[in-house]
Amino acid sequence: MAVSRATPAAAQAMPAIIQVAVFDYDGTAINGQSGALFARYLFARGLLSPLRALRLGWWGIRYVLHLPCRQGEAREQIFDTLREHSSQEVKEIMCDFHDQVLSRRYRQEALNEVRRRKEEGCVTLLVSATFRDIAEQAARRLGVDGLVATDMERDAQGNYTGNVEGAVVAGPEKTRAVRRWANEHLGPGTWEIAYSYGDHHSDEDLLSVSKQAFAVSPGKALRRKAKQMNWVVLDWS
Repeated sequence: MAVSRATPAAAQAMPAIIQVAVFDYDGTAINGQSGALFARYLFARGLLSPLRALRLGWWGIRYVLHLPCRQGEAREQIFDTLREHSSQEVKEIMCDFHDQVLSRRYRQEALNEVRRRKEEGCVTLLVSATFRDIAEQAARRLGVDGLVATDMERDAQGNYTGNVEGAVVAGPEKTRAVRRWANEHLGPGTWEIAYSYGDHHSDEDLLSVSKQAFAVSPGKALRRKAKQMNWVVLDWS
């Protein structure tokens, strides 16, 4: 049976697959973890009680030691203490936190890498478990084309309830969130994850689905995985 082949003209007419470059935030684009830094910021300004600070510290210990912990717990602890503030006030607090604390923690290598991928023609996307208001500031600073981050629930009046809306954008949920964003903004079947950058073992799922994965200043677990999978290790200062 004869096999039909596309003519050169037809091949040229076929749309190119959109290349997406995905960047993690905490520990990748910035030096440090925005959640822990935000808790310290709130505590220093009297917006977080010592008891809640202890609870967040215990959650952080479990997270670092890979012990069971619910992803939404830390976010809910923080937002529960901010419930008395309007959504606009919360946004202003987070913007101030970004400008005062996070702005000096951006890695120049990350800024350069976003710029390089954009110059190559990639769609650049920030994906993070951090709060959306913080991620929006980060997206502007990095110059990416889009973002996915953790949303917090609001009531009918637009005020925060203290609960996470949907799922925390962490672990395999990062991959699912990227797919939802890309399908919505680029169209199903028109794109692929060409590059992904992450620093933590919880980023393994996202790294594993990209054509080329980069482990950025990884911890022991991710460094070991990167060696097994032949992922590129980048030691960013």
